[in-house]
Amino acid sequence: MGSLSDDGAPATGFESSPEMVKFLCDRLLDPAQPISERFRALFSLRNLKGPAPRNALITATRDSSNLLAHEAAFALGQMQDAEAIPALIAVLNDFSLHPIVRHEAAEALGAIGLESNIPLLKNSLVSDPAQEVKETCELALNRIEQFKNASSQSMDEKSPFMSVDPAAPATSGSSVNQLREALLDEKRSMYERYSALFALRNDGGDEAVTAIIDSLGSQSALLRHEVAYVLGQLQDKAASAALSNILMDKNEHPMVRHEAAEALGSIADEQSVSLLKEFAMDPEPIVSQSCEVALSMLEYEGSGKSFEYLFMQAPQVQ
Repeated sequence: MGSLSDDGAPATGFESSPEMVKFLCDRLLDPAQPISERFRALFSLRNLKGPAPRNALITATRDSSNLLAHEAAFALGQMQDAEAIPALIAVLNDFSLHPIVRHEAAEALGAIGLESNIPLLKNSLVSDPAQEVKETCELALNRIEQFKNASSQSMDEKSPFMSVDPAAPATSGSSVNQLREALLDEKRSMYERYSALFALRNDGGDEAVTAIIDSLGSQSALLRHEVAYVLGQLQDKAASAALSNILMDKNEHPMVRHEAAEALGSIADEQSVSLLKEFAMDPEPIVSQSCEVALSMLEYEGSGKSFEYLFMQAPQVQ
């Protein structure tokens, strides 16, 4: 998630000129552009509706950059565009693609939430060779089931962070201690643990943040990556040390290190920025590119400009 990958805003229906849309699509799909420039285009396109933005993002799910490809799949899920389902299914079923990309396709299918996706997700839950993809299919199936059984109004309610989350937060009647117990329990279902995670995120207090940080020790790489994403949403400096340790751990799953890098970019204290500069040279492209994008976002924010092209003045678009 993602975010960056996993901190994305859902589609807003913002109308843009055909020239702007073409510029954004061309920029997204141009491999000669720096990865940060392509991400700027992607972040703008996920706020637009219509076949051109959707098709550009679908094409990007096959990009040679696994980071960009997974972010494109994430964006399609955040847009909740049912027209993207066939392409997302093809990505999920293509074992030649990196698991981080296929995981995001499965999550996107859950975010779109159609019951017609259930048989496919059940098959992948049983047969997929990647554990992180299997766990994502479990999450997606549970989300669709929850959507079917709940009122459409309650399931469509956006999170306080304007993201379409892969699980609904646990009920507000749960205490922080109960949520912590659920999150840290390796025997609970992934959906229960995610639900506890998002409820703790929405609480946002010191005890809740501590519980989230402690869950970075989970056995599941998928859960660890989502925890890092949530810590980036919270932008709490108390998480800096734990996230730094993850980024520095060359044995950690790239999808977890990538989310840690993006979270450190959101926290943006001096130590985090220094670490991002160091690991922008990491041999793992998913990690190095995450650091590059995070640093670029910080540069734009520091200059008072929006990172997205969408909100630039039209004369700047050639």
